[in-house]
Amino acid sequence: MKLIKPLIIGIVLLALHSCKDKAIKITVTNPLDVERSFETVELTKEFLEVTDLTNIGIKEVASGKLQVTQNVDVDGDGIMDVLLFQPVIPVKSEIDYEVVTITEAEKPTAPDYCYSRFVPERTDDYTWENNKVAFRVYGPTAQKMIEDGVKGGTLSSGVDAWLKKVEYPIINNWYKKNSIKAGAYHLPSQEGLDNFHVGVSRGVGGLAVKKDTTYYYSKNYTEWRTITTGPIRTSVYLNYANWDANGNTIKESKVISLDLGSDFSKFEINLEGTNTISAGLTLHEKDGVVSGDNKNGWVSYWEPHGDSELGTAIMASPEYFVSYETYDTNQKDLSNAYANLKVIDNKVVYYAGFGWKERGEFNNKQEWEAHLNDVSKKIQNPLLVKLNK
Repeated sequence: MKLIKPLIIGIVLLALHSCKDKAIKITVTNPLDVERSFETVELTKEFLEVTDLTNIGIKEVASGKLQVTQNVDVDGDGIMDVLLFQPVIPVKSEIDYEVVTITEAEKPTAPDYCYSRFVPERTDDYTWENNKVAFRVYGPTAQKMIEDGVKGGTLSSGVDAWLKKVEYPIINNWYKKNSIKAGAYHLPSQEGLDNFHVGVSRGVGGLAVKKDTTYYYSKNYTEWRTITTGPIRTSVYLNYANWDANGNTIKESKVISLDLGSDFSKFEINLEGTNTISAGLTLHEKDGVVSGDNKNGWVSYWEPHGDSELGTAIMASPEYFVSYETYDTNQKDLSNAYANLKVIDNKVVYYAGFGWKERGEFNNKQEWEAHLNDVSKKIQNPLLVKLNK
């Protein structure tokens, strides 16, 4: 009997040790009848029940292959909050992954196609891109130049589109050649060009607040903070001075993120002072076609553009998307197609982006709209992630 008791204690201790060291696994499920790729799974410390994401890796159980990941410090406190990866999940399938501890040398690498930065050499643009599209917005110096009558400024909270047609980052290349010869990036090159006019329009996704029949806008952003860049996502925080919408004071800040493989930036807007907003698409020469789908939650504008064609769009999930409309006026740059969106608990989320025919992905309006329906279906039916302990 004296030998049995220590043996029982040893078995219990071994069982407890095994439970403690049991691998954490997650299952990612695709509920749709289309393959899912270039969609980002976000794993927080709280979800994984870990205290540090620094040396965490994600390994596909079946193949044993480590996934490309990116850690993100969301709040800028120096501690990583979220781990990102992009699985490939077949039609109506699920794949198991194991959460493992790895060294820096073991981490798989991939090009940092998701890039953004503040651009002091061009007044104070903030520009972001991935392997497919690029965008920029304008800062307080550019605004003050206009207000002081100084040449070269920009007063707009619209979102500019940079029409790139290469996978690698072009932001630094374009600004460098622009510093050598002003306006150089407006000329065609093998990398694409910036021939998208914004002015005071909404560009691709700038917001407005509608009161009666008038749309009110903020001015340029006042503060910026790069949140992350890397192989999977780039994101930026922008703040705006309080602005007036027909007697209502609007407080606005936002986080804009762009993921690998996406044609759309995600806008997460924090607002006070309004229950609705309208996110807009400039109509330029008004020679294109506005279309929309209230059920799938999108509005689109397909237009002739230079020697090519261009589709722009805004989409949102059903909880935010209310309707779409066209605002046509003779005032320069003020004609826009709008997605009317609901603000819930001082927040609204929408996606804005474009497809350029010359890049070779979309050849016509029908292909562009089919893509919008596909993306909308995925937004409304996200990948499901379950923790298995």
